[in-house]
Amino acid sequence: MLRLEGYRVETASTAEIGLSHAERSHPDAIILDLRMPLVDGLGFLRRLRAFADQRKTPVAIVTGDYFLDDSVSNELRELGAELRFKPMWLEDLVGLARTLLKVNTDRRRDSIH
Repeated sequence: MLRLEGYRVETASTAEIGLSHAERSHPDAIILDLRMPLVDGLGFLRRLRAFADQRKTPVAIVTGDYFLDDSVSNELRELGAELRFKPMWLEDLVGLARTLLKVNTDRRRDSIH
């Protein structure tokens, strides 16, 4: 859906592949699912934030689980992730991408001054 809106998108079928992509390509933003096989979204985020150059990458975690444990929600917030709930329609996804990319643009502008 984001490609149809003009965004350049890389996808990964596993967390390991996604982390490898992030380390190589330094994405402007990352959107991932909380419930993934092997390594969940929280595990991915913990590992992503371990890379010094990925500590500020805007990340959104999407889930269909409306009853998250408070400790999970708190850790996601502490790790700087936006939390969104499914279902997400096209407008929701595009709006989320814009929000994440604006955070990245604002961060770059702040680091230039």
